[in-house]
Amino acid sequence: MEINNLINLSHNIAKEKGWWDKDREIPEMIALIHSELSEALEEYRINDNLNIRYENGKPEGFVVELADALIRIFDLSGKYKLDLQNALEEKIQYNRSRKYRHGNKKA
Repeated sequence: MEINNLINLSHNIAKEKGWWDKDREIPEMIALIHSELSEALEEYRINDNLNIRYENGKPEGFVVELADALIRIFDLSGKYKLDLQNALEEKIQYNRSRKYRHGNKKA
């Protein structure tokens, strides 16, 4: 499935579930994306298994929190009609042209 399809699906589900009944601002959405990444970090700290696990039928774990971050990014992209797929392709292409470790950066 292409990224644009995932963006549309994620945003439509969010709308159907009432997450856009009231307008949400970009800073709020960024904070929610950040919170999913923080949850991924916490999963990493407490579990040896990085893959999906189930608790009472609900998918959980490190990789699920990464998926949640992507879903929130896709939802934001859908709301504001961002061409994330093109931006991703452009950035990957640019990264190919960069120097090793981007000129010896530490991180």
